[in-house]
Amino acid sequence: MKEATGELNMTVVTVVAIAAVGAFFYAFVWPSIQRSITASTYCSSAQGCDENYQNCSYTDEDGEEHNDLDCSGYYEDLLKDETTGAE
Repeated sequence: MKEATGELNMTVVTVVAIAAVGAFFYAFVWPSIQRSITASTYCSSAQGCDENYQNCSYTDEDGEEHNDLDCSGYYEDLLKDETTGAE
């Protein structure tokens, strides 16, 4: 009976640990991933950007136009190639 109790305790500890990792992911990691996906989606269809891609216009899913999108991270490789002259 003692072995069964020990195994149950270990199962509970494992389940609690998995739940803690899941809660951490959901609370801290997932919002960052979601913002990155959203920014990539908007930057891929952005229009009217300045030369450094820091002020771009985009239209959201509701049809509203926004002028406050910073796509410099999305176009980082392109900006690097423009400054070095690489093709």
